[in-house]
Amino acid sequence: MSKRKSKDKSLPIGECIFQVQAHLRLRLLQLAHPGKRCGVESQHKHLVELLKRTVIHGESNSVLIIGPRGSGKSMLLQDALREIQAVKELKENALAVHLNGLLQTSDKIALKEITRQLHLENVVGDRVFGSFAENLSFLLDALKTGDRTSSCPVLFILDEFDLFAHHKNQTLLYNLFDIAQSAQTPITVIGLTCRLDVMELLEKRVKSRFSHRQIHLLNSFSFSEYQAMFKELLSLSSGFPDVSFAEQWNASIQSLCENKTVEDILQKQFNASKDLRSLHMLLLLALCRVCVSHPNLNAADFVEAYRLRCVDSKANILHGLSVLEMCLIIAMKHLQDTYQGEPFNFQMVHNEFQKFVQRKAHSVYNFEKPVVLKAFEHLHQLELIKPMEGLSVRTQKEYRLMKLLLDNSQILEALQKYPNCPTDVRQWAMSSLS
Repeated sequence: MSKRKSKDKSLPIGECIFQVQAHLRLRLLQLAHPGKRCGVESQHKHLVELLKRTVIHGESNSVLIIGPRGSGKSMLLQDALREIQAVKELKENALAVHLNGLLQTSDKIALKEITRQLHLENVVGDRVFGSFAENLSFLLDALKTGDRTSSCPVLFILDEFDLFAHHKNQTLLYNLFDIAQSAQTPITVIGLTCRLDVMELLEKRVKSRFSHRQIHLLNSFSFSEYQAMFKELLSLSSGFPDVSFAEQWNASIQSLCENKTVEDILQKQFNASKDLRSLHMLLLLALCRVCVSHPNLNAADFVEAYRLRCVDSKANILHGLSVLEMCLIIAMKHLQDTYQGEPFNFQMVHNEFQKFVQRKAHSVYNFEKPVVLKAFEHLHQLELIKPMEGLSVRTQKEYRLMKLLLDNSQILEALQKYPNCPTDVRQWAMSSLS
């Protein structure tokens, strides 16, 4: 393995590539702090102040962080918690209890998880409690130290908050908000949800105990800020072991930012979704191509990564169809062209297929009608076609009006990649698609 000459500490190229992969993957998989985020500074400040009032001054609060998936709710909270943990004036380290609506599907399961995370299994032992509220109060009382006014602050973080609203009587939410409002113990309840109508899900008694603080996150950054994030996510920090390699890498990233092809790909990605996880996935796919023989990213890497990200799922389904099912798709396309997009039924498709078999086909077997109907129904199950009428309308299935959910480009792409497609079928398709 060759070594590069440099005045700085120089590592073998293979070791440098390994370090780059490890460093950037941690960042892109959000396992390491990725740096400054655009457009959420005020929300971050608000959340940090709220947490400080709990862990330093012993105040109780409740807040909802609301935003679409991928808008950075979890990362905002992690940043705020990281900042709080660095504050020197902390009387005690606050305890954090993480609950998720997808995992804690009932209040009983949630209570067991709270007990486990607070390490109070031995304290509870075989005690029997009359109600959920008594059990939760006992757990929080067990955290008190010294006199009754001194207690360890607890942060309750409820991911997928809207799912907790579906629990019976919303007992967990009611008790948490009740404790926060009555200031029995310094706690902060932080809910994370992507539902804008989450307040409508809460019962009146729960809603009345909630502070009604809401932090909204929307991906409102501009394309220039999006490009800046692209550069920051791929740049190596000053702490990278090989300084000369890091400088060379960062220079290549800078040139990528000025590349028109890369800019066009980023613009398409930005227009499709401002979800930062989508950007992270695009960069991860490009990063996978970096190796000893290809030590720097180039525009072709991003072209290939974007192609993989934008694979058409319906076109991929077509690759796995039987020849009969592919023939039915082509027959539907012919019918749509003939009748200018009007819906069709199975009988029309079957007739079109029969014409093809009798006049042109030499390599397609003439299937029995029940077999063709089964193939037609399979296309419906795959959602490549859909009925124009609701299920309540009683129409014989052979005459139910359907619509094709594929366009010419998808069918054409599937035919080009279709393994061992009969020549007759391909020519039949091309007569309509071209």
